[in-house]
Amino acid sequence: MKKFLKMIAACALLPIILIGCNQSTTSSIKLAEVTRSLFYAPQYVALEKGYFEEEGLDVELQTTWGGDKTMTALLSDGADIALVGSETSIYVYAQNSKDPVINFAQLTQTDGTFLVAKEPKPDFKWEDLKDSTFLGQRKGGMPQMVGEFVLKKHGIDPKNDLELQQNIDFANIPGAFVSGDAEYVQLFEPTASTFEKEGKGHIVASFGEESGHVPYTVFMTKQSYLDENEEEVQKFTRAVYKAQKWVEETSATEIAEVIHPYFEDTDLELLAASIDRYKSQGSFATDPILDKEEWQNLKAIMDEAGELPADIPYEELVNTSIAEDIMKE
Repeated sequence: MKKFLKMIAACALLPIILIGCNQSTTSSIKLAEVTRSLFYAPQYVALEKGYFEEEGLDVELQTTWGGDKTMTALLSDGADIALVGSETSIYVYAQNSKDPVINFAQLTQTDGTFLVAKEPKPDFKWEDLKDSTFLGQRKGGMPQMVGEFVLKKHGIDPKNDLELQQNIDFANIPGAFVSGDAEYVQLFEPTASTFEKEGKGHIVASFGEESGHVPYTVFMTKQSYLDENEEEVQKFTRAVYKAQKWVEETSATEIAEVIHPYFEDTDLELLAASIDRYKSQGSFATDPILDKEEWQNLKAIMDEAGELPADIPYEELVNTSIAEDIMKE
């Protein structure tokens, strides 16, 4: 009888033990994205196709709308990992942070904005921007710095050759362009293509094609989090890499179908066209490695914009060892 009772007790405990085991194999990660953009298609693919779950990760995505807000969330432990421009890690480091923010997996490798004109410009030339009103992005952010870099590349002084407006919050820029007097604006997809379809604007150029490869949006975390949760960061990077490979090998139409839940208000056909535009100009990184040349290009763009606070060495803020190990598997 005693043996039987012990067996019953053991059986009763078994579900609790199994539940405990299952809980211990799943790690929660709070992920903050700087904005909601199909520019980040591989991230949504990793979420929708269950690549994070396959790695035993429960990833909670939040959109923080702006580089400053995203970095605040990361530094205050409101997020474990952030998807944001690499320039933010430089800004934090330059403030003598005791816990620097480390870039460990790159997601996009070009600027993601397009130059949109209010009126049709079938024979557009960059010099057409002179003496125009240009609705730019937030000062010190990657879109604005790349925008100025490209303008200067084409002999245009953004401070003197046009009226540069930078007083609109990121989320309100599209609406401000439609209702305001700006003749040109920088917009991400699918907003740029949506405006074109609705007759609110016309895509005339790509800043991504003009500026070359940069670590435009990168997954990053605090050094302390990386030290304490290296296995979770490895699993996270493995899922991202799997999504990157899938996106590279898959048609824009199929990608659009997978990530459509994140853009329910956007027509599926338009979504696919926007993704194809990014794929054709090589915007999606095909692996998580942020290489040194891209880092140098980033600093050159920041320096040209007068926003580089210090010449931070690549080795200080970039960790490629995790991505390199995963790519060897």
